[in-house]
Amino acid sequence: MKQTFTLKEKTKLILILLIPILITQLSMFSMVFFNTMMSGRYDSADLAGVAIGASIWNPVFIGLSGILLAVSPIAAQKIGEKNNSEVTAIVKNGLVLSVLIALIVIIAGILLLNPLLSSMGIEGRVYEIAFHYLSGLSIGIFPLFAFNVLRSFIYALGKTRIVMVILLLAIPINLVMNYILIFGKFGFPELGGAGGGYATAITYWFILFMTILVILKLQPYSTYKIFAGSKGIEWSKIGEILKIGIPMGLSAFFETSMFACVTILLSRFDVTTIAAYQSALNIVSFLYMIPISISMALTVVVGYEVGAGRNKDAKTYSWLGIYMAMFIALLTGLLIVFFRYEVASLYSSEPAVVALTSHFLIFALFFQISDAMQVTAQAALRGYKDVNIAFIITLVAYWLICLPVGFVLANYTSLGANGYWLGLTAGLLVAGIFLSGRLLHIQKHKFSYASSTAN
Repeated sequence: MKQTFTLKEKTKLILILLIPILITQLSMFSMVFFNTMMSGRYDSADLAGVAIGASIWNPVFIGLSGILLAVSPIAAQKIGEKNNSEVTAIVKNGLVLSVLIALIVIIAGILLLNPLLSSMGIEGRVYEIAFHYLSGLSIGIFPLFAFNVLRSFIYALGKTRIVMVILLLAIPINLVMNYILIFGKFGFPELGGAGGGYATAITYWFILFMTILVILKLQPYSTYKIFAGSKGIEWSKIGEILKIGIPMGLSAFFETSMFACVTILLSRFDVTTIAAYQSALNIVSFLYMIPISISMALTVVVGYEVGAGRNKDAKTYSWLGIYMAMFIALLTGLLIVFFRYEVASLYSSEPAVVALTSHFLIFALFFQISDAMQVTAQAALRGYKDVNIAFIITLVAYWLICLPVGFVLANYTSLGANGYWLGLTAGLLVAGIFLSGRLLHIQKHKFSYASSTAN
């Protein structure tokens, strides 16, 4: 990563970082897509089991990964300070933390998974698929969490293409393993939807192996000696990661669990409404990969500039990223609204589902703009390592505005399921406004231009 001087150079750098991150995110998203699509081709009960398994796993994974992704802003600031030994120490102890977190998740799964699935009252076949899908996925927890630490380190260096290449190589492996294990090809057992969990776990091990190989063999990664020698566990470094990472992880968890909760609440509606909502949400989630990718790039560049003491540049990057995300959200939202019937028909051939999905997609325009603003404002704050107030803002927005407003509008007005979309949009808009306000506050009072070095 290097210093930039003009708005054009800053925009170019964000795009250079952004595009590989976006492709990486889409590649990871495609694994869930392949699991869902191929399980649906196998049997509807397997599709339901995989969907339930994914709804349990996603909030847990995203929340805990949020903790480990704190390595990115911390390492970026250390790189900006040119403190390489501290970068190495943070990454090494991040890997230790990833192992500890993975162990906790596995133990919690052993103790709680059966009671949790039992409490959901799902039918036996779906219960069995969800359980075995998550059991298979658990084999990949260690490599997945370790990869997130190493990915954060690579991103902090401003090198995002290599991760993209690794994920692109992993996609065909995931697709082939899904085919083999779900349908029982080439002498392997026919596992149905549960095979998707095992296929994804195998893919995670491949991704980790390739990432370690890159860090060991290629510059500039090998310079940091991530896997050479050890001072033992440094609890102060783990504490530094947790101090930033826990609020980050909780914010991510509250957002994803809030969406999962809406899915559960919608179960009281008819099958057409549930199918249409899931289809619309899947489309929105796909488009969300763009602002979330911008946010990852934004955390790195802001953290780097803050570490280098160039606070004016950090501020410029912050607002450039926010405006870029909102503009792209506006464009993609308009495209989705304009082609909503064609997009909806990709998910279902039933006229009622297509009609209702296309109706829900009208809300996607306002939803996306609000979501883009809040996720990038939060990312810029992470670059400043300012996460505690952001955590409180997101907690209030998601659980005291999104859900209550959506529930009231959906159940006590004539809006029906539309009420949840309005509630989600209102909460995300409030989050975006207050997070942007917090960003302005810290830029003015904690990181003023006066303390900046030469730009």
